[in-house]
Amino acid sequence: MRSLLTAAAISLAFTLFLTPVFLRLFRKWGWGQVIRTPDHINNPSHAEKRGTPTMGGTIFIVGTIIGYLVGAFVGNNPPTVSGLLVLWMMVGLGAVGFIDDYMKVRRQRSLGLSGWRKVVGQVLVAVPFAVVALNFPNRFDQTPASPYISFFRDIPVLSFMALGPIIGWILYLTWVSFISVAWSNSTNVTDGLDGLATGAGIFVVGAYSLIAFWQFNQACWGGADLSLAAQSACYPTRDPFDLAIVSAAFVGALVGYLWWAAPKAEVFMGDVGSMAIGGVIAAMSILTRTELLGVVVAGVFIIGPATVIMQRLYFKATRGNRLFLMTPFHHHLEMRGWPEISIVIRMWMIAGMLAVTGVGLFYVEWLAST
Repeated sequence: MRSLLTAAAISLAFTLFLTPVFLRLFRKWGWGQVIRTPDHINNPSHAEKRGTPTMGGTIFIVGTIIGYLVGAFVGNNPPTVSGLLVLWMMVGLGAVGFIDDYMKVRRQRSLGLSGWRKVVGQVLVAVPFAVVALNFPNRFDQTPASPYISFFRDIPVLSFMALGPIIGWILYLTWVSFISVAWSNSTNVTDGLDGLATGAGIFVVGAYSLIAFWQFNQACWGGADLSLAAQSACYPTRDPFDLAIVSAAFVGALVGYLWWAAPKAEVFMGDVGSMAIGGVIAAMSILTRTELLGVVVAGVFIIGPATVIMQRLYFKATRGNRLFLMTPFHHHLEMRGWPEISIVIRMWMIAGMLAVTGVGLFYVEWLAST
């Protein structure tokens, strides 16, 4: 417990007190936000955001790493493969976003990496993660991830390897890549208003920290020697406590960062930050073996992309009509005249309710299995 609390506290203190130092550096380097606001959007404050320091996601990425390492060693819980895999996804997908952000700042245009180049970069991060996650078993033969699709835990009938090792590996790598691309792009689409993605990320990753900590308390430490009844109620997660530590460090970093990013924001996280959040969500859902439950826990990040898809389908089906005034959905609400702060707070409320619902379902499933 000392590791978990220390990791969260150090990360929070880092981003809370050192963000102004980073902002001075960002202004010196010319890392100002490029804003492209359509003339018809009902929010004149968007133009005022031009030049606000961006790429602030680098701050909470660094804060998370420092908090996690300090917390791990203070509590005598050295980093594990699982914890380092979460950091890999956070840093790797954040790096893809950083390249996109840097291209925008350098060219002073709102266009960075093309869509397909982003996807290629995301897959190049996801594939090594997937390969490592299916190796390094502990003494109970538990690997960080599993070759199964999971909901509350692995679903036995949905094994990729049932089709043979070659096809199984191809399907497994495709599945992990899909999850990584989907969550990193979903969080990226959701990031559009001051503090929106940051606050939502706190609820979502905080929920995953609770899930991982519960799995630690109900872990299958006996491996195959456990009775069938015990195996149905425990969780074969390889390093649940370390996953709780790294996710707590990330939450702490986001909370400290939110002090500076809440409306009216003094810094924007940029794609480096939004994709890093998506990377942590993807990694935590895979390593806690709750990929499908993640649709509920992180459901707030699905709203924006879903409205974009619905808009495009409706536009094509009706030959030019629009379902929303503008997508993603938070911009539709802006055009309806909602104040930005109202949209952000209500989206935070939705994020909290969905995260609590996901944790509640997780707990109810455990009660039913005992």
